[in-house]
Amino acid sequence: MPFAKKLTSWYLENKRDLPWRKTSDPYRVWLSEIILQQTRVAQGMPYYFRFINVFPTVFDLASASEEEVLKQWQGLGYYSRARNLQAAAKFVAEELGGKFPDNYSDLMKLKGVGDYTASAVASICFNEPVAVVDGNVFRVLSRVFGIDTPINTTQGKKKFGEKAQTLLDKKDPAEFNQAIMEFGALHCTPRKPQCEICPLAAECVAFNQNRISQLPVKLKKQNIKTRHFNYLVFVSKEEKTILQQRKGKGIWKGLYEFPLVETTSEATFSNLVQEESFLKYSVFQEDKVDLYNETPIVHKLSHQHIHTKFWIVNCEELPEKGVAFSDVEKFPVPALIEKFIDTYGF
Repeated sequence: MPFAKKLTSWYLENKRDLPWRKTSDPYRVWLSEIILQQTRVAQGMPYYFRFINVFPTVFDLASASEEEVLKQWQGLGYYSRARNLQAAAKFVAEELGGKFPDNYSDLMKLKGVGDYTASAVASICFNEPVAVVDGNVFRVLSRVFGIDTPINTTQGKKKFGEKAQTLLDKKDPAEFNQAIMEFGALHCTPRKPQCEICPLAAECVAFNQNRISQLPVKLKKQNIKTRHFNYLVFVSKEEKTILQQRKGKGIWKGLYEFPLVETTSEATFSNLVQEESFLKYSVFQEDKVDLYNETPIVHKLSHQHIHTKFWIVNCEELPEKGVAFSDVEKFPVPALIEKFIDTYGF
């Protein structure tokens, strides 16, 4: 039996019941694909339902404020995805009259849409014969065909893309693409793949050569940067605190946080009071400041680890315009801040 038929046969028996598989509406399929980038299905599912409920059409998403979109996205990380999501929605709503592009080439023109997402939407919604290549597909093809070209190189991406395209079932690209991704997600997993009951075991190079743990090949990641964040959590007698919106091109753009003092190493109070960004708040008395967590909270992102301390600053009046405790939860914040807010309990 050909590779494609074995995969789709397995898929029809084992596929998960996922809401975006019950529709060919490009808005919903596109939305699910963006949410599931860098995100597990179990984590992404509630966000999918949340977005469909709050923004049932592309027009609703396009007309929402950025803060509202970021608030709904809160906790998913990689917030540029949310901003790109809305930018693409605005383009579709305002320039295309709400009608999504119906082919790979035009889908690629949407903000935040790359090869994988364009291929997924084009094949699933419009039956265009373009193969998807994601982490699951890399793993399946690498193992079955013994391909050891690093998957995170230009050469590797090209080679795997060409291989996937030659294997694609041109008559039913939607089913094939979903089958190979599902097979990688559920069966040919990174650890403990189900090789003993695998329909592809007879032809799988990795299984027959005992190379399962060696494939796929991925070059080492760049060095992880360590940063030290100190958040000043102001608590006034009027039950207000300070939240500031992050600007610039760094992480969490557009989200809110407490006043931040970043230091080159883990800070003590004596270190903190010497920082210019601390001095401007005119809080110099140590008895007004309580360290919330002695041990820094380590928040891990793909390219940096953030070691964080929260300093509770008790004061009569705030040094700038504040936010009522009761309104704090209305603001979109990074997951790191959200967890603190939930624990501290304004």
